[in-house]
Amino acid sequence: MTTSSAPSTTDLVIRPLGGPGELDLFLRLTYSLDHELADDLATGRRLPGWMWVALDGDRLLGRLAWWTGTPGAGPQALDFFDLAPELSEEERAEVGLRLLETATAAVVPAGARRPEFGRFMPADWREVPETRALLGSVFSVLERTGARPLVERLRLEWRPGTPVPEPKGRLEFRPVRDREDLVALMTPVMEGTLDAHGQADLASGLSAREAAELHFDEELGNYSSPRAWWRVAQLPGSGEPVGFVVPARNNYHHTIAYIGVLPAHRGHGYVDDILAEGTRILAAAEVPRIRAATDLGNVPMAASFARAGYVAFEHAVNYVWDVPGASGS
Repeated sequence: MTTSSAPSTTDLVIRPLGGPGELDLFLRLTYSLDHELADDLATGRRLPGWMWVALDGDRLLGRLAWWTGTPGAGPQALDFFDLAPELSEEERAEVGLRLLETATAAVVPAGARRPEFGRFMPADWREVPETRALLGSVFSVLERTGARPLVERLRLEWRPGTPVPEPKGRLEFRPVRDREDLVALMTPVMEGTLDAHGQADLASGLSAREAAELHFDEELGNYSSPRAWWRVAQLPGSGEPVGFVVPARNNYHHTIAYIGVLPAHRGHGYVDDILAEGTRILAAAEVPRIRAATDLGNVPMAASFARAGYVAFEHAVNYVWDVPGASGS
């Protein structure tokens, strides 16, 4: 950092926001989730102490923030990490590392595993040199602190006016009865799952049942939308379960939160029927859009969404720290 406009290492100030009144400072850099920040602060999904900035005088050189889906709980995800585009690659590396390590030491308890990092990106991010360079700087800093890429995902959207497939009659649907009803079906779906997060849960030593319970308790069970929307698919006549779908609304959007086909019934195209049922339920509620996501490598699920009229509009990437307290140089 030798040019006159370059940030001074000694003058760099890294600190959390002093309160919601400093949100405008945080917004001097931009990201697609900026519009959610004010409401997140008002509802407790973010705290000023979880929103950190790197400053050289009044220049904002970097920012990051954690999020929780359960106000009052600890941070569940690191979902903002931006570095000023005018900085050189070397400067972004230095500012980013100091910002991430300083903020993490203050927010994440010593010895605890760092919350997963998630980032939304344009689908063509690799083809645009400026975008690739900026994201590359962020990813490089993450990796220097011990993180590794877990998965890249497709973000999908169904929009009103898109035709909704009619029932084919191959399956019947009933509401999910209770937590045990769904967890019992989620458990065999976890076995042999193509989902990277599910695979990571199993690789961590959790049983399929434990992974299913974790998914339910940390995500599905927290939705405020009607559980009456949730459906179990079964064979006509016998009532044998084939799969399930969880249409829901998270803090921001209506979504196909989870969909699964039991191993014994895979290979028959039932996922299309089950996804269509979940889509019909939300479409009947006249929602403004339906969001969904699937791993980039889960080609069969991506194809099913495409057949149902969902459009891929964005990608997302997730990084994880496997070792509690992991840090790099």
